[in-house]
Order: sequence, then structure tokens, then C-alpha cells
Amino acid sequence: MERKVYRSELTPVSFLRRSAFIFPDKTAVVHGDRRYSYRQFAERVDRLASRLRADGLRPGDRVAFLCPNIPALLEAHFAIPAAGGILVAINTRLSAAEVAFILRDSGARFLFVDAELAPLAEGGAPAGCAVVRVDDTGRPGDPYEDYLAAGAPAPVASWLADEEETIAIDYTSGTTGGPKGVQYTFRGAYLNALANVIGLGLNGASVYLWTLPMFHCNGWCFPWAVAAVAGTNVCLRRVEPGRVWALFEAERVTHYCGAPTVQIGLVNDPAARPLDRPVTFYVGGAPPSPTLLAQSHALNLHPIHAYGLTETYGPATLNEWRPAWDALPEEEQARIRGRQGQAHVTADLVRVIDGAGNDVPRDGATLGEVAMRGNTVMKGYYNQPEATAEAFRGGWFHSGDLGVWHPDGAIDLRDRKKDIIISGGENISTIEVERAIARHPAVLECAVVAIPDPRWGERPKAFVTLKPGRAATAEEIIAFCREGLAGFKCPAAVAFGDLPKTSTGKVQKYVLREREWAGQAKRIN
Repeated sequence: MERKVYRSELTPVSFLRRSAFIFPDKTAVVHGDRRYSYRQFAERVDRLASRLRADGLRPGDRVAFLCPNIPALLEAHFAIPAAGGILVAINTRLSAAEVAFILRDSGARFLFVDAELAPLAEGGAPAGCAVVRVDDTGRPGDPYEDYLAAGAPAPVASWLADEEETIAIDYTSGTTGGPKGVQYTFRGAYLNALANVIGLGLNGASVYLWTLPMFHCNGWCFPWAVAAVAGTNVCLRRVEPGRVWALFEAERVTHYCGAPTVQIGLVNDPAARPLDRPVTFYVGGAPPSPTLLAQSHALNLHPIHAYGLTETYGPATLNEWRPAWDALPEEEQARIRGRQGQAHVTADLVRVIDGAGNDVPRDGATLGEVAMRGNTVMKGYYNQPEATAEAFRGGWFHSGDLGVWHPDGAIDLRDRKKDIIISGGENISTIEVERAIARHPAVLECAVVAIPDPRWGERPKAFVTLKPGRAATAEEIIAFCREGLAGFKCPAAVAFGDLPKTSTGKVQKYVLREREWAGQAKRIN
């Protein structure tokens, strides 16, 4: 006899529904002087969803948002999937040409654009795309607020038929060609959000500060994670370290996320001081140096090293602390914190594989590529079946990141495939060299790339940003490295200045490489 199973499709929209029902008067969103309760938050979401339906949104229509970390974008994470559309949150730091590419490639039918960013979208929307300006005032007369006011303050009927439907399309940075649209599913977003709740330790008392861009991997799925526990979102139009320290105190922030470059700015800001309570944060996007992690601890900022890609909904692994490590020397603890760890609770365990797809030895030394699969790996690239098939060759997603596998199961990144330096037949990890340089007391941040060498083929070169008011010479940096690195790993040259970065804080090493290899017989990737 067939047994019927009664269940609901997994959707992160349900997190808001539950929190608004149980905790209607709890503060959901803080933005300057504005405060929205969960009842108000849910009503604004419902108004946006119903207005989109009234304006002709069809199932699967793409709805683009070009906004900073403001309430409108937070609301979009619930309203658009509730209405039956697909959210396309666009990187606010792209050029007008890049924004136009994403709007055309996604086939956006609606575009909501912040007033400050409106010039980036002029003329870029495809024909028939409705455009709504967001003034971010929260008051009548703001086109976005007027748009919401015309919607109904009640939930629309769900069109979701399968939790494997696409909830969002997030575009990669596209440094070597046009960006690719990474498709997230309702199921994946739901599960990744719950993994964030568990991994970062969110609860009803959590106050989450939006230092991480919401456009980046849908804010690593934290819009949905914070709603799941009825926590409070503190919105922030732009990350200014002094402002962040002020909000730590004024709003009693408990959690935040960001790339190492954000954390570097915080720990070195004049306002930095040890807090009277612990604040927990995910750091990811690039491997943080042990030095940065130690500086954070001294300020009562407690890092959890997360690792992932756009294709894995943001965090895929966590470096979860083990009590036995408390007895280790501080320098060893800092080194362990720099590892990428293992899969979070709703992901499959990650592997480190060789060119044939076999596991490398768990010896902490053998280099291989990090590979993932599971519920929190993308559905595929939007309208790019060939690229999707290549990424999932052998049934696993190939990250392009090289690392080692430790005996305790933790992975430890060594480099991107394209960043590894091969000097005289020896592999040099740029991350290892960068970590050595970062220990120098005058260094704020650094990057290392390969430069041509007539004898060895290529050698490392360091690009260093010094702390304000501090000085160091190239010779001093190289001599400092020789204290802890083999001679062939030490930089052959050092340049000083600001580092080129992506909009999410990653150093653009390809820009540095192109400068150094101009006119040389080497492919730049």
C-alpha cells in the first residue's frame, strides 16, 4: 500500500513567516533612525510581492536589484521568491557595461536601483524591463516606498512547486571573460541558511551587522539565516571602520561577516579597542593570515574561518575549534585558525583530489584540488550548459583552489591553480609567502605573484601596503622572510602601494601579473 507523505517544499521565505507570527513586535531591521518590527518587515515584503504580481510578474521572471545593504534589498530576498520570481542582486561596484551585461544575460523584467547607483543602470536594462528607483528614505515620495504602498499587505499564494527551482542568480566576478550566472535553489538557500545559524551560533538575541555585501552570494545566505532565528539586521550602506566600531557599541552587535580586507581595516582603525563582550564573525573570501586572526582575538573579535565560492552559496567549510587546541602555543593556534577546515553541517564533506579525481594522501603536504558536491552546491550556470558540465566533471564541483589534506580531515588552501609559482621546478605557495610577510609589524596587507626570471623561469614578487605611519624597505621585507622561509620561496622583489581589489575585497592578482608579464611569452589567466 502506497504511503502518502505530507510535506512542504523547503523555502527560506518560511523563516520570515514563522518569525513574524511568533515574534511580531521584535526588531527585525535597523537602518539609521529607522526600525522595523518583524510584523512590519513581513508586511513590507508582502506588499512588494503583491505589487510585482499586479505588475505582471510571471513564474521564474528575473527581478534585479542594484542596491547597497539597505532594507529594500533585504526585503527583496523574501518578496521576490514569495512572488514567484528569481532575485538577481547585482554587484554595486561594477561598471555600467558590466551591469548592462548582467541585466541582458539574466533577461531581467524588473530593476530596482538605488538613487546613488542609478547612473550605472542608465540605458543598460533590456527592452520591456520596468525600472523603480530606490531613494532609501523610508518615506512617502520615495518611488520604492510608493511602489510598496500600492501593494496588498497580505501574503500572495505560493507558486513554488519544487524546492529545486531557482531562487536567485548570482554573477561571478568574471575576471577572465563575461561573468557567469550561478543558480541557487530554494532547497540550497534554506539549508545553507540553517548551516549559518549553527556555524555562527545565531539565536534570538543575535544582532547581525551587514558588513558583507548582500549582493555577494546573497550575503552568504545570511538574510535568510537571521530571519530564521528572529535576529536583528543592522543595515549599512557602506563599510567605514569607524562607523562599524560605533555600531558595535550603539546596537550591541553580536555577529558580522567579511573578507580579510574588511577585518584588516577594522583592527587597524584608530577606533579599535577591546570590546567588553565577544563578537563573533565569519572571515572568508580569501585566506586570512594568522597575524590578522591573532589581532582580532586581542580585540575580543572571535573569527571563524569560512571558505567557499559563489558556486557554493558562500561558506562551504568552517574551521571549527577543538578544545584540545586551547593548550597549544598562541602561534600554533593562530596557524590552525588559518585552515579552511571541513564542510559545514548541511554540506557534504569536501575532498582534495589529484588530476585523476582520486583523493590525495591526508599528510598535510600533498597538493591537490578542492572538490565539493551536495545540497549547497549550485544548480548550474545560467544558460551555460558547457561551463556547468566542465565545472562538475566526474560528478564533483571543481573549485580551482589548491590545498592539502591534514590527518584530522581539515583542508588547508595553498593557492589558486593560476596563482601557484613554479620556480626551478619547485612549487611555491603564494599564500605561504604572504603569511610570512604579514607577520612583519609594518605590513598592513600584501599579495605575492610570479614574475619572469631568466634562470628559474619565475620567482615571487611581493606587493605590500604598509600601515599608516610605518616604514620598511624591500631589503627589510626580504630579510624578514628569510627568517622563516626557504631562500627560494622569498620574494625576489618588493613593491609598495595600494593593492588592486575586486568589489568583494579580493586582491586582483591577475592585474599584478599582467603588469609584470607584459610582453613576455606567458599566458595570463
